[in-house]
Amino acid sequence: IIRKYEYDLVVIGGGSGGLACSKEAAQLGQKVAVLDYVEPSVKGTKWGLGGTCVNVGCIPKKLMHQAALLGTAVKDAKKYGWQISEPVSHDWATMAEGVQNHVRSLNWGHRVQLQDKKVKYLNMKGSLVDEHTVKGLTKAGKEMILTAKNIVIATGGRPKYPTHVPGAMEHGITNVALECAGFLTGIGLDTTVMVRSIALRGFDQQMAGLVTDYMEAYGTKFAWKCVPRSVDKLSSGALQVTWMDTQTGKEQKDTYDSVLWAVGRAPETKALGLDKVGVQLNNETGKIVVGADESTSVPNIYAFGDISEGRPELTPTAIKAGKLLARRLAGQSAELMNYDNVPTTVFTPLEYGCVGLSEEEAERRHGTDAIEVYHAFYKPLEFTVAERDASQCYIKVVCERRGDQKILGLHFTGPNAGEVTQGFAMSFQCGATYSHLLQTVGIHPTCAEELIKLNITKRSGLDATVTGC
Repeated sequence: IIRKYEYDLVVIGGGSGGLACSKEAAQLGQKVAVLDYVEPSVKGTKWGLGGTCVNVGCIPKKLMHQAALLGTAVKDAKKYGWQISEPVSHDWATMAEGVQNHVRSLNWGHRVQLQDKKVKYLNMKGSLVDEHTVKGLTKAGKEMILTAKNIVIATGGRPKYPTHVPGAMEHGITNVALECAGFLTGIGLDTTVMVRSIALRGFDQQMAGLVTDYMEAYGTKFAWKCVPRSVDKLSSGALQVTWMDTQTGKEQKDTYDSVLWAVGRAPETKALGLDKVGVQLNNETGKIVVGADESTSVPNIYAFGDISEGRPELTPTAIKAGKLLARRLAGQSAELMNYDNVPTTVFTPLEYGCVGLSEEEAERRHGTDAIEVYHAFYKPLEFTVAERDASQCYIKVVCERRGDQKILGLHFTGPNAGEVTQGFAMSFQCGATYSHLLQTVGIHPTCAEELIKLNITKRSGLDATVTGC
C-alpha cells in the first residue's frame, strides 16, 4: 500500500485516554503512534508513562486512602476483641515505597501493552504543525516530524497554582483537597483545609456537607470562607501562611510544615501549537471546544478527556471516549460517547458515591414540585460493635414525582461507596425507576440494601433514621 501519510493516527498524550485510544486503533489495524512527555512540576517531580491517574492521581490516592482506612480499622479491631499493643504508629516511607513500586509496575505494564499491540511509543513533546503533521521534541532537543491521517489530542491537565498569592509556587505542592486532607489526617498528621467558598463544587451540597462534617469529627480542621494572602518561609524552615477570614474581615497567620494547593487543574494546551492550526479554545477555561464526536474546529484533529471543554475530568470517561473515537476513526462504528449518568466516588474518609443529578440540579431542571426525594440515615453494621458514629451515613434517591418515578440521581455516603454506586449506575442505563428499586431484593446485611428499602420522602417531613436490623 502506498500511504499518503506515515501513520493513520497520531495521539498526543499517553494518559488513560490517549493510551486507550491508541491501543484500540492499533487493534483495528490502524498504524498508530503515541507521544507522551511529562514536563517536570514546579518542584521538579517527573513520572513515567500512564498519565495523571496512574502516576499522581486516582491510583496513589486510593492506596493512601486505604492506608488511612486501615488506621481506623485498627481502632475498631480492639472493640472486636483484637489485642493490639499501643501506641500504633504509621511509617510514611514504607507506605510511599509500596505505592511507588505499584505505580512503577503500571508504567512498565503500559509500555509492554503498547509494544504488544504494535503502537509506536515516543517519549516526546508533541505539537501541531498542520492538520496532518505533528512535531515531536525529545528532552535533548531533537526534533522529529510525523504525518498522520488523523490527529488526536489527549494531553489532560495539570494542577493550577494561585500565582497571585506571593510564595504559593516557591513553597507549595499540589493535589486534590478533601481526599488528600482526609488520608493525611487518617495517618496521624495535623491537617487543615482552607475553603474559599464551598466544598466539592459541582456536587450535591447536602452530601458535601455530610462529607466535611464527618471529616471535622475525624480530626481534619477547616478554615471556612478564608482566602490565602501569602506564604513565607521562616528561618526555622516552617511555612507561615497569612490569610483573610472573609466573614470577619480579619487577617490571620499560622505556621505549617507543608502547604498544598488544590485549586483545580488547567488544561495542557499552551505548548501544542493549537493557535497556529486554528483549533478553537474556550477563552475562559483554555480547554478545546469539541463536538459530540470529539471533533475540534479543524478537520482531522480530535480532542477528548480532560483537555476537552465540558467533559467530566474522570479516567473512565476518557478511556471509554477514546475507544469509541478509535472505532469511529477506523470506520468500525458510529457510536458516540454518552456523558450522561456517569457515576463517580469521592474517596474521603467517609466515601461519597453518586450517579445522575444532584438534588439542586434536579430541582433546576424539573422544578421542586415535580421531583420526589427518598432518603435515609442508616448505620452500617460494622459501625455497631465498633461504637462508631454513623450520623453522616446517608442515602438519597431523587426521582421524578409523576408516572413511573424515574430515578434522576442517586447519592450514598458510607463504607465502600464506589462499589455500591458502580452497581446502581448500571440501572441508570436501563431507565431505573423507584418501583424497580422496591422490586429488588436486598442482600443482608449490607449498606447497599438500604437503598432498596428507601420509603421516606423529604416532603413528608418524617424522621428518616433507619431502625431495626
